[in-house]
Amino acid sequence: MRSDPTHKHGGFKWNFSSDATGKSAGGQKLRLKFPKLWKTSKTDQVVQIAASTPDGHPALEVVPPLAVPLTFEQHLEERHLSEAGQLLLSRENCLFAGVQHQDEDALRRWKKDVDTLVADRKALEDAVKQTLRGSLGPDQADTAALKSAVVFMRQEDDQDRQWEQRGGMPPPWRLSNWWEVHEKTLRALVEERMDALTTPPAGLQGQSSIQLDVNGMGRQLRQDLRLVVQQVKKCYPQSVNICQLYADLYHQTFSTRLRKLVDFGLDDQDSTFLLRWVNEYYPQLLQGLHLDGDIRTDVLQELLPEDLLSPLEEQYLSRQERELTTYIGRVLDEAQEVWTKGEDPPSEDGCFVSPMAYDVIQLVNGIVSAAQKVVGDLQKALSLTCPLQNLLHRFRTFQAEIIKRNKANSVTFVKANLGCVAQFRDFLVTKSHLFPGEVQECCLSALADMTRSAHEYLLSSVHKNLKPHYRKLGTYVWLTKSPFDDLQVRLEEEMTLLRGTSESGHRELIGQLHREVAKDYVRRLLKGDLKLKDKEQQHQAGMKMKENAESLHYLFTKHGSKEAWLKEVLSMIAGVLELQDLPAIQVQVASLGTTFPDLSEKHVMALLKLKNNLSKEDRNNVMAVLEEIPKDSGESLAFFSQVVVKW
Repeated sequence: MRSDPTHKHGGFKWNFSSDATGKSAGGQKLRLKFPKLWKTSKTDQVVQIAASTPDGHPALEVVPPLAVPLTFEQHLEERHLSEAGQLLLSRENCLFAGVQHQDEDALRRWKKDVDTLVADRKALEDAVKQTLRGSLGPDQADTAALKSAVVFMRQEDDQDRQWEQRGGMPPPWRLSNWWEVHEKTLRALVEERMDALTTPPAGLQGQSSIQLDVNGMGRQLRQDLRLVVQQVKKCYPQSVNICQLYADLYHQTFSTRLRKLVDFGLDDQDSTFLLRWVNEYYPQLLQGLHLDGDIRTDVLQELLPEDLLSPLEEQYLSRQERELTTYIGRVLDEAQEVWTKGEDPPSEDGCFVSPMAYDVIQLVNGIVSAAQKVVGDLQKALSLTCPLQNLLHRFRTFQAEIIKRNKANSVTFVKANLGCVAQFRDFLVTKSHLFPGEVQECCLSALADMTRSAHEYLLSSVHKNLKPHYRKLGTYVWLTKSPFDDLQVRLEEEMTLLRGTSESGHRELIGQLHREVAKDYVRRLLKGDLKLKDKEQQHQAGMKMKENAESLHYLFTKHGSKEAWLKEVLSMIAGVLELQDLPAIQVQVASLGTTFPDLSEKHVMALLKLKNNLSKEDRNNVMAVLEEIPKDSGESLAFFSQVVVKW
């Protein structure tokens, strides 16, 4: 072969010179170009001679062809929206580069090219909008087109800025601000999807049409937002925050639908359902999507404004309050009916009981807890506890009638009421967050009155039977003999008769009796009938009082009293009687006054009067100790203030 690089032979175009080795004169691999032998949209096939064959002929290697750029129509058909947009932008820049047309033919050709551009742009813009409208449709798995559409809109933003920089007006047929178009298109998409609801699950059938609609919108919202986070998000740059945009659109659409439902008018069932959706179900729906980092739910406005929520809340709370008032009134009426018939209240494990507290507590607790979820605010739900005030006032009046009439079954009903009162009080204290302050205070006050009147009623006969034994306390008979043993025996009998109330009610009742017996004991001692003339009698009285304190403590503790401190007060008084040294007496009185700040001068004077060997000056020195005792501003034990001393 000739070495002429332009030599043509047999239809081939040779572009090399070769030797026997199949290399060019420069030692490079030899390349040759074949003419088109078949129809292709690619460039001509390129054949490369890699080496010589054994017989000396060159070995050929086919090189892949270079791709031919697709046309606008092909890009559009393949949904290469950003590439199609680039082609149009190039044409737009060429057509509007400010070139002056010198003749009519050139101007005619220019207008024709512009018309073609306008038509192509309309087709492309329609394709982009269609792609946006299909973001959540059946083809949502094909994210390539959506990604390309997003790139196209960013390209358009850049072109808008170029038009501004040129200082000219963009053509009127050219859409500007594609992100506004984008949001408007997505808003229409969201509204369309919230209108076209799916068939509800079988478990929701039987609900009202309003409930079905709201549940359907909730399911659609949950399904679509999950899709946005999982797939659509990948098609947008982070700066767009597409997840938040979709959340805002769905939230606004949902809110608009709910407002229309409220304006339409709702019955009690639907209004309660709507409140639960706003305050409970909807927040749970968003939380269940685990959208942290993708969607900020805290910036979403309330589904319903306050002016629409308030009437619904008032409607719901008023209805719940009426139902609660009716129910607790019925419970009290049933208890009154049993007492009027002369029947005893039911008993369990040897104790008379009233189901009223249990029933009312369960209802109040349940209805307030439910209302907190429905209205979304515990403070608003607390208004439902107000009927409890009326119930307890009626309950107190009922007990007063029981005590006043003193029928054969009055004692058993009062015993049952004590357990009931204890239950109500525990509920008010342990669940104090369920009650406004004034409601709790009013209810506790009524219960305290009922407890006092019940104790007074049940213990009045006990004290009447113990009165003969009280008279011997603080006398020489008490000092020389043992009338206290008789008192203990009688006390044991009376406390056995007091059984029949709940464990907590019985413990409070026995504790009250323990306090009253101790106070009567001290009152009798300070009455002044006994004069301890010498050290021996004072020692004997002190020891006797310590023994009595120990015996009372054992007896009452055995029957359930928790008032262990009463042993201390009796023992400390006994110490004053027993001591002889003036400084020791002063220390003992100071200790007594510190422990029981309600100890008065009258009480100390009456106690010192029992020690007949103390001079007036000694008594004054002991009395002076009280003035030096700091008054405790905190909680302290009160005992002497209820021991009346006549001096």
